Amino acid sequence: MAKKTVKDVELKGRKILVRVDFNVPMDKNTEEITDDNRIVQALPTIKYIVEQGGKVILFSHLGKVKSEEDKVKNSLKKVSIRLSELLGKEITFIDVTRGEKLEKAINALNDGDCLLFENTRFEDIDGKKESKNDPDLGKYWASLGDVFVNDAFGTAHRNHASNVGIASNIECVSGFLMEKEIEFIGGAVDNPVHPYVAILGGAKVSDKIAVIENLLNKADKVLVGGGMMYTFLKAKGLKIGKSLVEDDRLEFAKALIEKAGDKLVLPIDTLAAKSFSNDSPFRVVDVNEIAEDEIGLDIGPKSVELFTKELQGAKTVVWNGPMGVFEMENFANGTKDVCESIANLNEAITIIGGGDSAAAAIQLGYADRFTHISTGGGASLEYLEGKELPGVVAIADK
Repeated sequence: MAKKTVKDVELKGRKILVRVDFNVPMDKNTEEITDDNRIVQALPTIKYIVEQGGKVILFSHLGKVKSEEDKVKNSLKKVSIRLSELLGKEITFIDVTRGEKLEKAINALNDGDCLLFENTRFEDIDGKKESKNDPDLGKYWASLGDVFVNDAFGTAHRNHASNVGIASNIECVSGFLMEKEIEFIGGAVDNPVHPYVAILGGAKVSDKIAVIENLLNKADKVLVGGGMMYTFLKAKGLKIGKSLVEDDRLEFAKALIEKAGDKLVLPIDTLAAKSFSNDSPFRVVDVNEIAEDEIGLDIGPKSVELFTKELQGAKTVVWNGPMGVFEMENFANGTKDVCESIANLNEAITIIGGGDSAAAAIQLGYADRFTHISTGGGASLEYLEGKELPGVVAIADK
């Protein structure tokens, strides 16, 4: 999919609208940023426009905004301060999403200046104008600039005013982060290098039905861990004790197992505990030995060994979702070990589809050992399902 990028347009002296994804996690008590990765990932595009003499007008959403209280909690003011520190450059912050104050500030920008205006979701307080892609709002925001650079892959699966709405009224190109997401996530879907291995984890089969089905058509192997594995194990007739299960998905899982054959690889052992707690005593058992009063909370060492063996020789690897209850230290080893196995593949394109898997790789210090870590959880999943993303479709083709 060849899309125009920020390098394909004239920037000097022009007002460049840049949709970024600054939806960063904040501490509930201190309201301080706890992970600035999404801000860091946006820096290459911002720096490039600055260096080319463009006037940078940044905007993003942050959290959900349904009340005046949410507006106070989810202001982008603190993001602007952190961005200024990372960029080493003063950022003008404008605490509104439209109007004379914003327009005057934009018109006062010099070449290479940067401005960030307030949370686009503030427009949802009155009729969900942003998230329902109000045509007048998209047209208004488009009128503030000369070119639109969409660098927010995290919202590319949403048909919002701040991406699709603006792109309907002004030339739209991708930023460098969006370009990478299209290249790697899109490449894994449309034109993967084989052998292609996908690893899926997380709690529920229902969250990833379409992803599993699409990947079984594309990949050579699909390895399944996490809470969803117990639905598949029960579908095979195994007793899973009190483990997480979606009984309404058992027939689907059974049909998938039969259809996939040896393409679908399930864990062969698990860490079983008496209760859903890090302090609960646990044991490593084969998947056919989970007791009635036990809960499976992670894949076991034999499963890690099996998955590592399946990964050998792979040329493309996509990983989405943890292998166990990663938040609990005693049940995080499956995720850590699989992460390490992928990181040690020297000749493969390795891609993490956001979420907990991305957090694990960053936390474990393996971020630089992966080809690409996606910034979009939901967008990555929909891309892996084979869906067209509205935000990507709206970018001009080369």
